[in-house]
Amino acid sequence: MKQKALNALIYIISLLPYWFLYLISDGLYYILYYIIEYRKNIVFQNLKNAFPEKTDKERLLIAKKFYRFFPDLIVESIKLKTITAKEVKKRMILENAEELTRHLEAGKNVIGVTSHYGNWELGIHRLSLITNFPTLIVYKPLNNKDIDKVYNGMRGRFGAEMVPMKQILRHIVKLKGQPNVSILVADQTPLYSDSDYFINWLNQETLVYTGAERLSRISKAPVVYCSINRKPKRGHYSCKFYTLLEEPSGFGEHEITDLHNQLAEQLIRETPEYWLWSHNRWKRKRRK
Repeated sequence: MKQKALNALIYIISLLPYWFLYLISDGLYYILYYIIEYRKNIVFQNLKNAFPEKTDKERLLIAKKFYRFFPDLIVESIKLKTITAKEVKKRMILENAEELTRHLEAGKNVIGVTSHYGNWELGIHRLSLITNFPTLIVYKPLNNKDIDKVYNGMRGRFGAEMVPMKQILRHIVKLKGQPNVSILVADQTPLYSDSDYFINWLNQETLVYTGAERLSRISKAPVVYCSINRKPKRGHYSCKFYTLLEEPSGFGEHEITDLHNQLAEQLIRETPEYWLWSHNRWKRKRRK
């Protein structure tokens, strides 16, 4: 029943035009920033740790820009419930789709990597509309099963298959002989049981997933980074693909993991307000 009610609510809100959704977003900004102060302690601490070279005033400006963008991300994600394929293509422009499709057309699997930057949810829809080859979206299941099912149903509207991270290898094996693309959001927080590899990322010791590297090695697949950037016009984005490596055999242990994390950090540093600063990314510390 909860799932049906949530589905119905999201459906009704998603029918609203963008201009009205952005009025809601403007109101949410004031509520989140000034009234309930949503995760302000986490956001400001993350910014202070990541950018110690910036002044308090500079970090405050980044924080306010983030809180302006975050409600847009919320309403735009709800809109994905009913958005048309035509509107998806209009709102996310692909700068070089051939950089992804050339690998698939050559008969290769592709390991795609992205981060919680820009509108990655819209990116799922856009990626699903690039090619007819299977598209697997690797995700970390939420504790709330109702929300999990509702959002995965939205994400799969244009053919993407949502695959829990612990099941992705099984799915790739099942598709053996059929080129496919697996997309991982690589800036999530692993459990200690899932990874023991720390890097220096955004000026902090950071526990990172090594899944993209492991999948690349197992399937001998290229790794392609998907960079989603916000355009000046509200609700519009661009996506550019970077092939980080054609095949993994020439790379040492953890070099592939370092490579895609370095690119993610570079993009975040260039325009930091579009990354998910409210995420408690650094709660895992190195064990003594």
